[in-house]
Amino acid sequence: MNTESLLPPRRLSGFKAYDIRARVPDELDGDAAYRIGRAFADFLGAGSLVVGRDVRLSGPDLAAALIRGITDAGADVWDLGLCGTEMVYFATRHLAAGGGIMVTASHNPADFNGFKLVGAQAKPVSGDSGLAAVRGMAEDGRFRRAAVAGAQRRVDITSAYVAHLLEYLYPANLRPLRVVVNPGNGAAGPILDRVADYLPMRLERLHHEPDGRFPHGVPNPLLPENREATAAAVRRHGADFGVAWDGDFDRCFLFDENGDFIEGYYLIGLLAEEFLRESPGEPVVHDPRLYWGTVERVQAMGGMPVQSKTGHAFMKECMWQEEAVYGAEMSGHHFFRRFGYCDSGMIPWLLMARILGRSDQPLSALVAERQAAYPCSGEINFTVADPHKVMEQVVAGYRRQQPVIDRTDGVSLEFPHWRFNLRPSNTEPLLRLNLETRGDRALMNEKTEEVSAMVRGIADKVSDAPPIGSAIP
Repeated sequence: MNTESLLPPRRLSGFKAYDIRARVPDELDGDAAYRIGRAFADFLGAGSLVVGRDVRLSGPDLAAALIRGITDAGADVWDLGLCGTEMVYFATRHLAAGGGIMVTASHNPADFNGFKLVGAQAKPVSGDSGLAAVRGMAEDGRFRRAAVAGAQRRVDITSAYVAHLLEYLYPANLRPLRVVVNPGNGAAGPILDRVADYLPMRLERLHHEPDGRFPHGVPNPLLPENREATAAAVRRHGADFGVAWDGDFDRCFLFDENGDFIEGYYLIGLLAEEFLRESPGEPVVHDPRLYWGTVERVQAMGGMPVQSKTGHAFMKECMWQEEAVYGAEMSGHHFFRRFGYCDSGMIPWLLMARILGRSDQPLSALVAERQAAYPCSGEINFTVADPHKVMEQVVAGYRRQQPVIDRTDGVSLEFPHWRFNLRPSNTEPLLRLNLETRGDRALMNEKTEEVSAMVRGIADKVSDAPPIGSAIP
């Protein structure tokens, strides 16, 4: 590629393992967005790119700068405007575009923003597959000079996208369920309104209007303090279940009829069964944090469990490689072959409506057996200055017990009746712990405290300095 210096060099912040996220405007501004758009268009050599944005107040300006970079590189832009991340994935495939960029910081605080990048057919672009190259080009300021600028076109693919979502409901005998839906003032509300027109269900709307000020708090249902509003609404309305989304709605989280939050881990096997009934023997991808229950259920249905690194881009890359029918990670990302191996926060709750439509049991009963068979700690985060050093010393502390050690992502230690995964965050100075046992809740509590105490003790010894790096929840 023949390039020339069109901009002065600049160091850019926010490049993570599988996306870009940074504080606006201190770390991410219009110049950075322009550079990233121009570099990505050059990197792909694509004739057209899809661009969308979530509800963040900085989104319109960043998207405009991004689009200028893309069109100055000679590529056309299909501009979706306000949308969810999965709509960029869908549109990239639907419009046969050369790639797509979503302007979003997902569940991060309101003063953050960023970009999720995909190539043709919505294939992910991660640190392992081109994100580092895009960063280098953007920082260097050397770009290909286009003979003709590209054009920007607004496009609405909502009807086609909603039609695709509805395909996951059939064949099904949908009951007139009552469902609490909480977009958290993110981007999901308008799509829920469109989908609702086709459903024999009553949706009880909560924090429904898109609002980048996030008046009810940043939409991140993984935070326990953010769950009570949805839980209380489920109880108040006597709903069959509840759903909450993050800001760009590529993840969803379910609550049972009692308002109890369901760890994403316990939904994976249940949803996998839906696809393995139709496609027996197919691969199902899971992440390494918690998986005993998923593996058992997938194998019982004749499927093939496949382990992947954690992270939406890595999971999608694995889905493509394995041609997997379904995949999920416990943090709420669910991936579907029929959706171009991409993740969707809309498809899972529609599948749950389909499952409950034919079941005489409530949602709590459908997950109770898995919860009892594999009690888990949920994800516990430790702020440490040197996550990798602490992790390795924890491994050393257990080595005499001769666990099975796996390093697919961080490190997993497996014992006969319990196991845990310890992995450094890809976005901040955190060490994340997930632990499960075989049917023994008391052992789960005991070992969770044991590993947690070891992490804290080691961290106190090795971290005289304060944590480094940008703190991104």
